[in-house]
Amino acid sequence: MFDLQKIVRPKIYSLEPYRCARDDFTEGILLDANENAHGPVPAELDIDSQLHRYPDPHQLQFKSAMAAYRNRTSDFKSVEGVKDLTADNMCLGVGSDESIDAIIRATCVPATEKILVMPPTYSMYSVCANINDVEVVQCPLIVDDNSFQVDTERALAMLNADPLIKLCFITSPGNPTGVRIEAERIISILEGWDSGLVVVDEAYIDFCGGSTAQLVTKYPNLVTLQTLSKSFGLAGIRLGMTYASADLARILNAMKAPYNISSMTSDYALTAVQNDNLKRMEETAAKMNKEQVRLMKALTALDGVQDQYVGGLDANFIMVRINGGDNTMAKELYYKLATVSGVVVRFRGTELGCTGCLRVTVGTEEENNKLIAEFEKTLAALMKK
Repeated sequence: MFDLQKIVRPKIYSLEPYRCARDDFTEGILLDANENAHGPVPAELDIDSQLHRYPDPHQLQFKSAMAAYRNRTSDFKSVEGVKDLTADNMCLGVGSDESIDAIIRATCVPATEKILVMPPTYSMYSVCANINDVEVVQCPLIVDDNSFQVDTERALAMLNADPLIKLCFITSPGNPTGVRIEAERIISILEGWDSGLVVVDEAYIDFCGGSTAQLVTKYPNLVTLQTLSKSFGLAGIRLGMTYASADLARILNAMKAPYNISSMTSDYALTAVQNDNLKRMEETAAKMNKEQVRLMKALTALDGVQDQYVGGLDANFIMVRINGGDNTMAKELYYKLATVSGVVVRFRGTELGCTGCLRVTVGTEEENNKLIAEFEKTLAALMKK
């Protein structure tokens, strides 16, 4: 039986949130927060900008709109036990990285407890764990068949054998794999392990659909992370979203800094989840998916590139293997593309199952045209050496 009180560190479970000046009153002559009532210093930012005031600490409008969108587009709304998400199921952070750090701090006792990650995967899970003096245990994805799916049986065996593991991180779609993890595998872990939290990182989910966010209303041991950086094209505002049970969301909200989301971030975020902009996001994602297929076909047709792309096409990038897995050539191709052609891709050859691989983000049609041309020219020259 899952018991949140046994998962969250005791002092954090009982933590009382900081009371902000804006918790009670937001209008009137505000003389309660020691703000500068004369307005912001830069002359071009007049007092109407409100940048001299502390931001909204709760962002309830944004949370409600985002929750409604996830409810409307969920694949799981008809599943027994699943309810609608509300603002009470959400906590916002400065990008998903703040959310990752907060979940580790909330659950793992430093120098004692552990997290489990599934390489190849996003490296910030391990970075945050190391910063918090938390051990990292690895359960590799299935790489031999190019599926990059979770090895469910092995993961459950490891999780249930070690009571010190408090978090299981699953990236879906994966980075750098580009593969959405099958929902059945995630649910199997949720139902087969109740001694910690399963954290599903869905930074790229809008390019493929199938978000697990609404499942947090059925599975209290599930946490789903999302961001506005990818499909919404708002990487610069740094806004990450955590979906969790209302009890866990309350704890995470109590932990966060009182005004961690700036006024400008809040304004951009709220605008992004209005219906017309949600439609635009979906249209842009569809356009990128179409370009992704064109890019994949063009690159995998080149001499020196494996004719099967590596991983999946569920995110906004592809991964290709150079010269049968030649890391030296892949590194040189990466470097020459950046320094000579002015086209920057990412070398991923040191990741498990990704030897000789370059990860290529889907750009605009014009950017992709240049990438294809420069990739072909540069690789051909390297193959002749």
